[in-house]
Amino acid sequence: MMTANRNILTHKLYGVIYEYASEKRISLRAALGVFYQSNLYTEIRNGISDMHCRSDGYLAEELEREVNAPQKSATFNIPSTSREP
Repeated sequence: MMTANRNILTHKLYGVIYEYASEKRISLRAALGVFYQSNLYTEIRNGISDMHCRSDGYLAEELEREVNAPQKSATFNIPSTSREP
């Protein structure tokens, strides 16, 4: 259950997605797909460990770690590094 203001969480989600897309050089749409498949999204949405209080950059790095984890890497559909127009 989200306990933080919905507007704050929406802004946080956008920031993490934007940061991840920038780091990976992928489109925002592709980053959004990866993010919504992640445990990180579930943790932020459910208010676990006050993840929304962490920086966008930190959370983007956490998402990268989750995507690269051996048991999870096959789960994510990550496109090539080219950006969509």
